[in-house]
Amino acid sequence: MKPSLQVRLSQHLALTPQLQQSIRLLQLSTLELHQEVEQMLEQNPFLETVEEVGGAAEPPGSPEPVAPGSEERASAVEDGWDGAATVSAPSASSDFDSPAESQGESGGDVEVTAPVDQLEFAGAENDWDNSGERDDYDASADTRSRNGATDEDSDWSERNSSAPSLTEHLRRQLLGMRLDEDDQLLVEALIDSLNEDGYLADSLDDICTRLLQGRDEEGDAMLLLREELLERLRCALAWLHNFEPSGVGARDLSECLCLQLREMEESADQRVAIKICQSHLDLLARKDMKKLVSATGADEELIREAQSLIVSLEPKPGRRFAHAEANIVVPDVIVQKAGRGWKVVLNPDVMPKLRINDMYAQVLRQHRSNNRGNNGADGGAGLSARLQEARWFVKNIMQRFDTIQRVSQAIVERQKGFLTHGEIAMKPLVLREIADELGLHESTISRVTTAKYMNTPFGTFELKYFFGSSLNTEAGGNASSTAVRALIKQFIAAEDIKKPLSDSQLSTMLEEQGIQVARRTVAKYREALKIAPANLRKAI
Repeated sequence: MKPSLQVRLSQHLALTPQLQQSIRLLQLSTLELHQEVEQMLEQNPFLETVEEVGGAAEPPGSPEPVAPGSEERASAVEDGWDGAATVSAPSASSDFDSPAESQGESGGDVEVTAPVDQLEFAGAENDWDNSGERDDYDASADTRSRNGATDEDSDWSERNSSAPSLTEHLRRQLLGMRLDEDDQLLVEALIDSLNEDGYLADSLDDICTRLLQGRDEEGDAMLLLREELLERLRCALAWLHNFEPSGVGARDLSECLCLQLREMEESADQRVAIKICQSHLDLLARKDMKKLVSATGADEELIREAQSLIVSLEPKPGRRFAHAEANIVVPDVIVQKAGRGWKVVLNPDVMPKLRINDMYAQVLRQHRSNNRGNNGADGGAGLSARLQEARWFVKNIMQRFDTIQRVSQAIVERQKGFLTHGEIAMKPLVLREIADELGLHESTISRVTTAKYMNTPFGTFELKYFFGSSLNTEAGGNASSTAVRALIKQFIAAEDIKKPLSDSQLSTMLEEQGIQVARRTVAKYREALKIAPANLRKAI
């Protein structure tokens, strides 16, 4: 092959360090931002926090003192920062550009692109799990977070931490039993093997193997020792089953429910309930009345009484001892009523209170002034770089919150119906609509709406929650998928539990409302709402 020369022209994007930092800070969550601020405070001596003096913090935006002298003033101007260096809440008319708009400062026309884009026992009406888990964007973090907390809220962690754990509660009961040392140690081993729900996480064989580790016996002696230890573990487990809370130490749901039923006064429905829990929980979950009648020999009325008895039990005995951490979401912005409209304000609690250290800045300016006549020699080039880094960091943080506020205000203007009537009035919205309105790139909107939260009259939501796909209506308009899910939830809440609505019936009811939704789409939305199908919602 004959060699040849080719001339190719190519273009590539180059992001300045300042723009890279701006983009990175924009996509961080509040917690990650605070971690970044703490790290920067440790690394850069020119940064400091605004400390409260005399019970009041220094007013945001207070100017950095500058020593008199034109040379020093000129030095400050050369550094690209004049005056205030304190992070404060930007106004709605702030002139800061978004990361995608700051090409002018970065020295090039840069376009930043990034990717934008079970079966419950006893049915849905008896939610024993009570986990409160929801889809990422289909439900709110309904914490009703607000600025400030009541005394009751502030004392919650102290009260929660002082409450005994399940292990401590059981060990206290063990102290009241007159057991020999070996039996007491075996009960303690079982207590240590319980999970947070109060179930025995390990089998007796596994616990026995663990306790026999390091023993020198072999052959028949080891087998005899193992059998003896297993028998003593069974006795220890029987003692544990008598502890409070009832059902603790069970190895499965069936045993847990049976332990609780046996402590009740003996009756016909109690005996039927025990029989169901021992062998027929699957039939009860499917609400197969005919097979339950055949398997238990009881009539339908007695089975319904047994079901009510089973539903009243606690499937997780250790639930009330679990010190679950509160899933508290701190909003980045707060929506407030303003006349007939709504306005968005930044949450001051999440804004880092930073400023440039005045002492270090003045020392550096004085150093520059003293060395200005030495043929331009400046031994503080490294410090100047750190000062500029600190100033860029403060500016990018201010730019981050300004962008969040602008995007949030644009979302609020388009979702006024939601703020007034709730999720049923949610309108379809895509990232491009907000991007076009604000003159930003879609990737910027995507970064802003990820892990950022808005406090509204209906709770605290992630900004992504307000974006949803659209469904066609008979009138030629569009309906938000969020509003459709809200309608489905309303229909199911008002249904007859003896004749629950199927997915096809829900689809027909939505069509009567002018919303065209296929049955499969209804099923998908219903599953996203964690609602069981019609056959499992039907009352026995």
